[in-house]
Amino acid sequence: MNIPIYQVDAFTHRLFGGNPAAVVLLDDWLPDAVLQAIAAENNLAETAFVIPRPDVAPLRWFTPAVEVDLCGHATLAAAYVLFRHRYAAAERLCFDTRSGELTVARAGETLSMDFPSRPGRPVMISDELVAALGARPREVHLARDLLAVFASEAEVRAIRPDFAALAALDAFAVIVSAPGDEVDFVSRFFAPGAGIPEDPVTGSAHCTLIPYWAGRLGKTELTARQISARGGELACRLRGDRVLIAGRAVEYLRGEIAVGG
Repeated sequence: MNIPIYQVDAFTHRLFGGNPAAVVLLDDWLPDAVLQAIAAENNLAETAFVIPRPDVAPLRWFTPAVEVDLCGHATLAAAYVLFRHRYAAAERLCFDTRSGELTVARAGETLSMDFPSRPGRPVMISDELVAALGARPREVHLARDLLAVFASEAEVRAIRPDFAALAALDAFAVIVSAPGDEVDFVSRFFAPGAGIPEDPVTGSAHCTLIPYWAGRLGKTELTARQISARGGELACRLRGDRVLIAGRAVEYLRGEIAVGG
């Protein structure tokens, strides 16, 4: 059985930028163990598995280690593949996921994802978090992830975390963020417990970042940059209990997976 696979750089307008994701197109679900094995073999932060349908397309996301409940860059990559290779005339796609129905609309080269907002609640700054990051944030909020807020972009860039210590914390991942020098806010994202020491660009993290920075800066439209080694740019909007996360994508490769012989 030969299965189509694509690799797409998401949240970037240039090849070798943004966050690479694999997109695997299926006629029906394979066993979970096979999906996980494919994701581990791809060894990218996320592999998106999608069953293309013109109305609502089932979509799942796997890191090399686990299935996750929400992934932004792999959703952007999946939408890019379907717009380019399956539904060229469509302006909007809908996906059925573990986080409900998610839509992606396109305007020219820009794809805009409609995701749930995940605002955090303030929590104490723990000694364990400070030790894991090697730096003390000004405040910490907890949603799915821990959001550690710093005073400056330079502080966020300088963080060199202890990944083993981060993996031991009681959170899926740790986001570090600060006001940006050239954008409204910058961030980095660490999820070593899920097999992702540092993610290049993380759409799902912005479900927590957008409501925080919208409230702090007093505006609903924001520009963001994830300052990983590869880097990525995101246009963000808070709309009630939803967030719009927009960016571009570039196809890197396409091929086939030979499964079962």
